[in-house]
Amino acid sequence: MRQLLVTGGAGFIGSHFVKRMLAADDVERITVLDALTYAGNLDNLGSALDSPKLTFVRGNILDTTLVTDLMARHTAVVHFAAESHVDHSLADAGAFAATNVLGTQRLLEAAAKAEVSKFVHVSTDEVYGPLLDGAATEDAPLRPTVPYAASKAASDLVALSYAVTFGLPVCVTRSSNNYGPGQHPEKVIPRFISALMRGEKVTVHGQGQHVRNWLHVEDNCAGVELVLRDGMPGEAYNLGLGTDLTNRALTALLLRACDADWSRVVYVPDRTANDLRYAMDCAKAEQLGYRPCRSLDDGLAETVAWYQHHLDRWAPQARNPQHPLPAAHITAPSPERDRVR
Repeated sequence: MRQLLVTGGAGFIGSHFVKRMLAADDVERITVLDALTYAGNLDNLGSALDSPKLTFVRGNILDTTLVTDLMARHTAVVHFAAESHVDHSLADAGAFAATNVLGTQRLLEAAAKAEVSKFVHVSTDEVYGPLLDGAATEDAPLRPTVPYAASKAASDLVALSYAVTFGLPVCVTRSSNNYGPGQHPEKVIPRFISALMRGEKVTVHGQGQHVRNWLHVEDNCAGVELVLRDGMPGEAYNLGLGTDLTNRALTALLLRACDADWSRVVYVPDRTANDLRYAMDCAKAEQLGYRPCRSLDDGLAETVAWYQHHLDRWAPQARNPQHPLPAAHITAPSPERDRVR
């Protein structure tokens, strides 16, 4: 695993993973490939950009020429890059199919030709669809209900097909809802925190009855690293074991953390296809040694404190600013591709 390519490494989860892997003794070089859409931000990488082990490449996973060139110079790949916001997928399903399915296929094709030693495709518990009881194992049917989840389910199947058909050493990870410092404010926890800090109200769908499992981003990244190192090619691994909460219970915790009360909550009609409950069986990952260690209380306190001290990062805006790259770090710049060493 000397040379590691991380797609979507300037996003929330990807940037945490990159920082984690920079500390690994057996990783000589990491290349981050990110298109820097609204959800990607160089500030997520912060001082990691100064590491001599890190190269940043601005580009799109749909760029076959770029992907082929990069893949040939790396021994392992972790693929985070994706369109991930459910509400956006309801308005523009085509963009999700293009990035999440076709983009993944182009990466897999390039990886197969380059004969990389490991390809980890990062996915979501939403591919299993709603479960009123019980928990989904990795061989459960995939029953996504919204375009985002459907595009991830399709990309999972494409990834696993490359293991069977082409012998590519692919693993898939499916995690529950992540949270933690630096998450884009479109997601529910930072959206609630930032709204409450501004003195605004927050909205809860239905009666807040929907159940989600909340996993700290660092616990997810630890699981992804474990699968990268020890996962069996051709297998999927569920990464959950966080804390199950109804949205109402989560709202109560965030209100308390932000010194607010229920007068700040507005109930709104439920959105289309809002799955009632997700749940996964994580026994397979536990056999590899996977075990989350962040408590929800500590994780939420850390997350709220981060947003309190980084007001410039969560200010509402239609797009994240495209921060200029430091001049000393730019080589071969173009509108499509910027490389930072």
